[in-house]
Amino acid sequence: MHYLGAHVSAAGGADQAVLRAVDIGANGFALFTKNQRQWKGKPLTDEAIVAFKHACQTHGFGPEQILPHDSYLINLGHPEADGLEKSRVAFLDEMQRCEQLGLTLLNFHPGSHLNKISETDCLKRIADSINEALLPTKGVTAVIENTAGQGTNLGWRFEHLAEIIAHVDDKTRVGVCIDTCHAFAAGYDLRTAEATKATLNELGKVVGFEYLRGMHLNDAKSAFASRLDRHHSLGKGNIGLDAFTTIMQDERIHDIPMILETVEPGIWADELNWLRSQVLDAQEPDAAPGK
Repeated sequence: MHYLGAHVSAAGGADQAVLRAVDIGANGFALFTKNQRQWKGKPLTDEAIVAFKHACQTHGFGPEQILPHDSYLINLGHPEADGLEKSRVAFLDEMQRCEQLGLTLLNFHPGSHLNKISETDCLKRIADSINEALLPTKGVTAVIENTAGQGTNLGWRFEHLAEIIAHVDDKTRVGVCIDTCHAFAAGYDLRTAEATKATLNELGKVVGFEYLRGMHLNDAKSAFASRLDRHHSLGKGNIGLDAFTTIMQDERIHDIPMILETVEPGIWADELNWLRSQVLDAQEPDAAPGK
């Protein structure tokens, strides 16, 4: 099973994100449970929690189909004590919000060393931050997203993800989300079916598919190995469509949210239908999405 969807707006309440996912024909989705550019969000009310759970039940979304994302401000590897503590408090709040909503995954960008500590020390701080958040919570898996490697961001190498996981105490509650645009910008080739298979094999060897909890399916405006995070619509960027066909047909990838963060919401339904067609009819794929 493939849980295909997009990162939809939660404006008006998390329950509205469910309805927006339904509108594009999704059977998976991503959302922010609070404003992603603020440290603190309004506490979830009982009414909001009930409304979200009711909408999910009504439209057939289980927690395994939903991939919430935390605030962009959080840096779990922050080199300074004040910034690290602020990030850890905010991350714990994000985990607890997921608990309240009955969600079991929380996707996040790992962190940045800001040229003040070594990569090794930063990766260890990220793992320690995860450990701190897992102890007082239950049922929510911390899902580390690979990055494009802009600036001092870590997580752009599969080895970074593996090193963080190695230092997490409860490995049943840690996983990874692979963003195709980020991987391509970081230097993992996806421009042909063969290159995509090689990159997926590298992921399996270095991290392990047992830790794959989600994917972001995005083409790239950015150039290969540019370390720039610039998303594009499927087939309209520097990756091309072969990568997404290959991903959809890889038997190691199943039962996880596979989320569009592409740049044209108006064609999300077309993109989702095209992705589904790659599984249903591998020999005669449909026309490119949005055409």
